[in-house]
Amino acid sequence: MNIVIFGLTLSSSWGNGHATPYRAILRALWRMGHRVTFYEKDVPYYALHRDFSRCDFCGLVLYRNWADVSRRAIRDVRRADVVINASYCPEGARIIDETRGDVTGLRVFYDLDTPITLSNLSRGDVDYLRRDQVIDFDLYLSFTGGQILRELETEWGARMARPLYGCVDPDIYQRVPEQARFRCLLSYMGTYAADRQDKFDQLFLELTRQLPNQQFVLAGSLYPWEWHWPENVRYFEHVSPGEHPAFYSSSRFTLNITRGDMARGGYCPSGRFFEAAACGAPIISDWFDGLDSFFLPGREIVIASQPEEVRDALQMSEQERLAMAKCARERTLAEHTGERRAQQLLEYLQEAGRRATVHQPRTISMEASS
Repeated sequence: MNIVIFGLTLSSSWGNGHATPYRAILRALWRMGHRVTFYEKDVPYYALHRDFSRCDFCGLVLYRNWADVSRRAIRDVRRADVVINASYCPEGARIIDETRGDVTGLRVFYDLDTPITLSNLSRGDVDYLRRDQVIDFDLYLSFTGGQILRELETEWGARMARPLYGCVDPDIYQRVPEQARFRCLLSYMGTYAADRQDKFDQLFLELTRQLPNQQFVLAGSLYPWEWHWPENVRYFEHVSPGEHPAFYSSSRFTLNITRGDMARGGYCPSGRFFEAAACGAPIISDWFDGLDSFFLPGREIVIASQPEEVRDALQMSEQERLAMAKCARERTLAEHTGERRAQQLLEYLQEAGRRATVHQPRTISMEASS
């Protein structure tokens, strides 16, 4: 099968949660024999923190301006079995319009930011999607599940909404030897976001003040430059994907904090969940509806809403800590890998293809590319 994607970024994991799940899914599709071309606008802030400019598991097209590649992209679209437009793709709404008439296969929208997208669309169109475009897609994939899938179909006109959650590539994310610079009692990896700052203050910074003799590690971009971290916090603006296994393997525990817009809809596991679990790092997380469908609280993950609950978790025995990490890793390898998501994607495409034939003839090959 030939797939074309217009997305935010594949080449840089800096300040975004898109690149790593894309890589895991596309690498799995490549192993299955499918061919993918990914179009990414070459923007300065990703170019400065790029992990690669070409890769072996898909064709990566970096472009400065849409006009420079529009002809090539349209040729690719005409040959594609599936065209995927994705959230936060620069000028995405324009690209959807300008390629619409050339798509002969399935049209898919992959929203890695669904609650944020719908919140913004309720106030007006966004750069990467207009409200009137939602109905045109054969399949709307969402990084979040639960009630928001029904809302997409009943209130926004999506023909078929299905979840495609975050994931991990277990060949890359696995337990590795600790590194001294990352070694800590508790780590947190996450880009600054105002709608989770209160929880960050309570569940992370408050602990650093309560436990001045313990070491903490924070990794993430976009934090205000004037902030001064406590002396027992080591801060890394960016940790490349290649260093994530060492980061998590060096953390006695790691913390997850969910953005407000995401938590309100529920069923919104961060890809960091699965990365940390695959690397054997026990996870402490705030709660959101549906979390227990991904990890079992008390057995595979610790739920905390107050600093005292985080502190209690940090004091669990070594036997309990290792047992929880083992259970979470086993669950992740069974249910939350890039291969599993690729399989789910193919199943959704088959379902969407069957539905699409009711509306208009399609010439779609669901077989692997030769």
